[in-house]
Amino acid sequence: MDQVLKNQTAIITGASSGIGAGVAKSLASAGANVVVNYPVESSKPAADAVLKEITDAGGIGMVAQCDVSQEAQVIRMFADVVAAYGTVDILINNAGLQRDAKFDEMTLDQWNTVINVNLTGQFLCAREAIREFLRRGLRPDVSLATGKIICMSSVHELIPWAGHVNYATSKGGIKMLMQSLAQEYGDRKIRVNSICPGAIQTPINRPAWETPQALNSLLTLIPYNRIGQPQDIGNLAVFLASDLSDYITGASIFIDGGMTVFEGFATGG
Repeated sequence: MDQVLKNQTAIITGASSGIGAGVAKSLASAGANVVVNYPVESSKPAADAVLKEITDAGGIGMVAQCDVSQEAQVIRMFADVVAAYGTVDILINNAGLQRDAKFDEMTLDQWNTVINVNLTGQFLCAREAIREFLRRGLRPDVSLATGKIICMSSVHELIPWAGHVNYATSKGGIKMLMQSLAQEYGDRKIRVNSICPGAIQTPINRPAWETPQALNSLLTLIPYNRIGQPQDIGNLAVFLASDLSDYITGASIFIDGGMTVFEGFATGG
């Protein structure tokens, strides 16, 4: 991959597995210094393994423990990264989780856990990133933008999801967070966009693809007739973090094999 992110530092939250790990590897291949964030101590071995794969391939990076729903931890992580690399150029706001339940059985803890990580966590990390972008200012020798934030949303910012109301609500909130930040900071040359994955083969949705029957059922929703891979998301993240996309901000970009064209309606619904 071309070194389009050389001399830039990227924090990728929730990067010890799944989409976050794929994005971290892709950004490292594009030349970025990558910060592999993980939430709790038990996730450190997985984060270390992601970083080892990156450094074995010639990339540069570090791991950083931080629960993104905790303000003090987010502030500390950004301070540690600035101390190590001088600044932050790119934030991939990826950390997210599910606590699924029928709505009438959903507990307040299930609701709060998802909203606190998926939405409040993106607010806290975006705020610290923008503070750093504004403190540092534009570096025209490095990037045309002062800073780039990529929010990991979902097709469920558009598609309602019964049985997952807390998750879908968090993704709808991310859409407005992203667009409002793009509007507020565009004149400071800070670009903010969302990636909206469909079905991606990661641990968070294992039941949807781990058996042939489950996968075949899933594929009835995807016109392109394959499940996505973390590298698909990583490739898009590199593009959105690079100057190749300098005129793109405030956009939700769906990467879903066509899921949002609602394949069931091809035969009349």
